[in-house]
This record gives sequence, structure tokens and C-alpha cells, in this order.
Amino acid sequence: MPATIALVDDDRNILTSVSMTLEQEGFQVRTYTDGESALQGLLARPADLAVLDIKMPRMDGMELLQRLRQRSAMPVVFLTSKDEEVDELMGLRLGADDYITKPFSQRLLLERIRALLRRNEASRAEGSGAPPSGVITRGELVLDETKHTCTWKGHDIQLTVTEFLLVKALALRPGMVKNRDQLIDAAYGENIYVDDRTIDSHVKRVRKKFRQVDNDFAQIETLYGIGYRYKES
Repeated sequence: MPATIALVDDDRNILTSVSMTLEQEGFQVRTYTDGESALQGLLARPADLAVLDIKMPRMDGMELLQRLRQRSAMPVVFLTSKDEEVDELMGLRLGADDYITKPFSQRLLLERIRALLRRNEASRAEGSGAPPSGVITRGELVLDETKHTCTWKGHDIQLTVTEFLLVKALALRPGMVKNRDQLIDAAYGENIYVDDRTIDSHVKRVRKKFRQVDNDFAQIETLYGIGYRYKES
């Protein structure tokens, strides 16, 4: 079945033009003009990916993303006219997977959507470094690629696609340092440019999620000026 994309934007011109482009590429599209209706719709009928505007009536994109992340790890792309760094970092801290600033190329948006869907699918499949079952176990950490689940000391950790792939990249080679470029390739794939600070924001959010169930979590170590590594307990 074709993937379902949810578009949430109060600009009907954008909804119409982007919908036409995605439908021409074979996607199913559902549109919403405000955050409240989008939240109700997406909780009732989840999509495979959502594209959210930040500035919207009734509920802005930041609050919508925050509410969605309580129930879903669905990939999310922010689409916004704002271009301030603080907005991007806030979105990433809340769990967005990508961020595109208006005005934008629809081809670029399409490329990002396809990349996220590929990563989402890949994260559910068995990786070359994983055992045949698709389960990676590193001490108290268990990653199930087939089910896209993560547990730490038996507690479920809700990770986005990007976060899951970052943790996987580090956990596959415990003790080995991964620089930011390597983590960008692991989480975003090649030919996608992402600023180094984006990786830092994702790592901070991952740590926060683990520390919500274990205050002593310290397995993801920072080597300043170099990158990150996973310390197996």
C-alpha cells in the first residue's frame, strides 16, 4: 500500500500544491488546516509521516508535535516560514526528524520524505550488524529492529526513527567513537546535509529519554571535539 502523508498547514495554497505533488508521486495524502484537528485525526488514524507547520491557529506545530510524541514515534518534518536557529533546535528537542524552511523546493521536501520513509522501513528490518532475530542487546539495552522498539532495564523508550538509528549506530560498535559525520550518515543517509548541531540536539534528547527511566544512564559518552561512543555496561 502507498504511504500516507499528513500535511498540516493553515496555508491552503501550500496544502493544495504539496498534496498534488505527493499524490502524483503515488502517496496518499490527508490535510489539516490547524493543530487541533490534526491531533484528533492523527490519533484516530495514524499516518506514516507528518509534515507540520509551526505557526498555526488553535494549536501550533510545537505543541502538536509534543502531544503526538506522547503517543507516537511517527516521522515528522517541520515546514515553517521561521528561520531562527532557536526554532529549529526547539523542534529537534521535541522530536522532529527534519526541518525545512519556507520558501522551499517541493522536490527537496519530497526527497526528505522519501529518505525518512526509507529509514523508517530500514529501522524495522534486520541490519547487517544485528543477529538474525533483528535484536541488538548491549547490556541493559535491547533494540528490536523488526518491531522498532527500544528498552532499557526493561523500560520502554519511545524513540523517533532518527533517534533509533543513532542509538543503533552507537550500540553496534560499543567502545568505538563515531564522529558526527558518521552519525549523520547512519541516521540521515548519504547526500543529505545536516548541521553537526542537529546530531548534538538528537543525542541530548535521547539521553533525556533514557534518564526519565534511569537517572544514572551514562552509556552515551561525549568525546569533545571528536564525537560520541556507546559504553557497554
